[in-house]
Amino acid sequence: MLLSIIQGVFKKKSDTALNELVLRAKKGDEKVMNELLIAYTPFIKKTASLVCKRFINEHDDEFSVALKGFHEAILNFNPKENTSLKTFSHLIIRRRLIDYIRSESTRNETFFTLKDENGETSADDQHHIFNEISISSFLKEQQAVERREEIKEYSKLLKDYGMSFQVLATSSPKHAASRKTAIHIAQIIAETPKLYNYLTDKKKLPIKELVPIASVSRKTIERHRRYIIAVTLLINSNFVHLKEYIREELL
Repeated sequence: MLLSIIQGVFKKKSDTALNELVLRAKKGDEKVMNELLIAYTPFIKKTASLVCKRFINEHDDEFSVALKGFHEAILNFNPKENTSLKTFSHLIIRRRLIDYIRSESTRNETFFTLKDENGETSADDQHHIFNEISISSFLKEQQAVERREEIKEYSKLLKDYGMSFQVLATSSPKHAASRKTAIHIAQIIAETPKLYNYLTDKKKLPIKELVPIASVSRKTIERHRRYIIAVTLLINSNFVHLKEYIREELL
C-alpha cells in the first residue's frame, strides 16, 4: 500500500494519501516514519550521490546525513506551502550534506585559495570552503547539474521510443485543452499497470483499450501519440526536476 502511494507521488489522489502518511509520521507514528524512510531510501541515496558526485551507499557517513535530512523534511513538510515531498526533501538533504561537507572541511582546515592578478596566492586570500554566498551558489549549481543529468537520461529514454526533444517539440499540443487531454490520457496509462506494461513492452500505445477508458476518439490519441508517451514515461520516472513542469496539470 505504502509503496504504491509513494510510486504515484505526483498523482493527485496519491498525493492526498501520501500527505496523510506524512502527517501521521509528524505526529509520532514511528512505524509510518520508518516505512517512509525505507521506501524512499533509493531516492535518498541518489540525492546524496548527486550532491557528493560519487556513489553513496548505506555504509557512508553521507548517507546517514542524507537520511537525517529526509527525516527532517518529513517533520517540516507542509503540502500547502511546499511543492512536493520529493522536491522539498531534495533541498533539505542537499543543505544538510553541504553543512556536513563544510564542517568536515573546516575541521581538516581545507580552504579555497584565490589567486591575485600575478597568479600568486597569499595567506590573506584564503577562504573557508563554504560561506553563505558560496552555499547558495552551490545549491543553484547542483540543481542545474541535476536538471541537466535528468534531461540527458530522459533523452535516452525517449530515444528508446523513437523520439527526441526536437520531435517532441513539434508534436506537442498547441492548445491548452488538447494538452490537458493528452496529459489526462498519459495519467491513465501511468496509473494502470496493464496499459503501462503494454507501452513499455511494445513501445507503442494501447490505443484500442484507451479509447473507451479515456472517452476520447482514436484520432485524438493518434494525433498526440508522441506527447502522450513522453508524459507517461515522465510521470513514472524519478526525474524530480522535470516532473515539476507538469505536476500542476496532473489530475
